[in-house]
Amino acid sequence: MGFFDFLKGNKENTQNQVLEFKVYSPLKGKHVALSDVSDAAFSSGALGNGLAIIPEEGKLFAPVDGTIMTLFPTGHAVGIKSAEGAEILIHIGMDTVTLDGDGFNILAAADQTVKKGDLLIEFDIQKIQAAGLEIITPVVITNSGDYASVTDVASEMVTPGDEIIQVNK
Repeated sequence: MGFFDFLKGNKENTQNQVLEFKVYSPLKGKHVALSDVSDAAFSSGALGNGLAIIPEEGKLFAPVDGTIMTLFPTGHAVGIKSAEGAEILIHIGMDTVTLDGDGFNILAAADQTVKKGDLLIEFDIQKIQAAGLEIITPVVITNSGDYASVTDVASEMVTPGDEIIQVNK
């Protein structure tokens, strides 16, 4: 059972059996290593393998075809289960939950089916920074342990739709 199944109370894991697939960038910005994130839950890999992006634009797009499993009412984080079964957590900034939704415009809903490239959340980078918060945005596969490898393949600068993570079963 994956992290999102646990949150939703699902007892079955209905993953499709795909040997290899890709996760695409949900943001435009600078790619950085997950270890550069100040929050130890992300930088240590405790929440899964992945990477982080320092966004240049306040638009978050779906990184895969899948279903939104978790969408925090504050708009600061979203969890998507890909069609292949990967559970992807995207957390906009650090401690941004403290903004209580101020500066976030949610354009999607929990349980919504999404396609790669769908606009999910708009956020105000300047408002986040003015509050003294970091905008670095981790993108992690929370069920990384279900896969043989989860590899960061992103270039230094990424745009929505660029390949950023290679996952192998």
